[in-house]
Amino acid sequence: MTSDLPARMLRLLSLLQTRREWSGTELAERLGVTTRTVRRDIDRLRELGYPVEGTTGHAGGYRLASGTAMPPLLLDDEEATATAVALRTAAGHLTGMEETSLRALAKLEQVLPGRLRTRVTALQQTTAAIDWGTRGPRVDAELLATVAVACRDHETLTFDYTTRHGTAAPRRVEPHHLVSSGGLWYLLAHDTGKDAWRIYRLDRISRPSPTRHRFAPRPVPGDDPAAYVAAKIVTAPARHRAVVTVHAPAETVRRRTGALPDRVHPLDENSCTVDCSDDYLPGIARTLAALDADYTLDADPQVIAYLRHAAERLQHATTAPGTRPGHHTPPT
Repeated sequence: MTSDLPARMLRLLSLLQTRREWSGTELAERLGVTTRTVRRDIDRLRELGYPVEGTTGHAGGYRLASGTAMPPLLLDDEEATATAVALRTAAGHLTGMEETSLRALAKLEQVLPGRLRTRVTALQQTTAAIDWGTRGPRVDAELLATVAVACRDHETLTFDYTTRHGTAAPRRVEPHHLVSSGGLWYLLAHDTGKDAWRIYRLDRISRPSPTRHRFAPRPVPGDDPAAYVAAKIVTAPARHRAVVTVHAPAETVRRRTGALPDRVHPLDENSCTVDCSDDYLPGIARTLAALDADYTLDADPQVIAYLRHAAERLQHATTAPGTRPGHHTPPT
């Protein structure tokens, strides 16, 4: 039983922050007190400015609602460390979040205990992220937050979606999961109009609008959202087709390229095929360069043309200055 009032209040607040809704009985069992004591403690939190709402139902319950101001959050050691690292990462990867992420990080680091501040500082000083520039579009933070909340609250969402062919159309979906891969964010949702599961790239979504209509979540095919999205990304038609036969073991190629397992198919112990198809021509070139082995290429004409042009630029860049066409070595 948590008899110390301040400790019990902190424990109650922490519980309210971990779940959307608690029944009074559940909170009483967690705190080792009566439901009457829980009601009194809830009233104390309200007096302190925490917007705790009562919910209706068989036994009634409580939830921490949004208020006019952000109340203090309680984080354990691992949560505080993860939040600090995530804020540092967001500062470099979410459009419009650089300054706000750093401000939030500064506030968090100011109140971190010494042991955690040392841990966070070590993580920041000894880790780095590689920015591949134009490999994938940066995600708008407001859009990401809107979709994430709709997923969490099981709220039907409408938005305009632009396909890879450039056509746009309205969508009405039941959002289930967000999945990130290769610098891109994907929404796994059930399209109510088509009555089918669909995957949407977040950078192609515009004007997202929650409808306030709640839905009962459906079981995701295969019970693994990330695996389902990965499989569909592999089989989805890309704008530019490119398949190579590589004279190297499949496992070696997977390690070198970081390709999804379903894109690499072994032919024998010393060769395999790799599907390098992509919407982005430089991405295909990067995968081919990472092979570091002999290969034959079967690709669309625009892929061949791009690679030939890239090879010409590379050859020009590596040719000795005195042997370049139109170049004359100055006399000594």
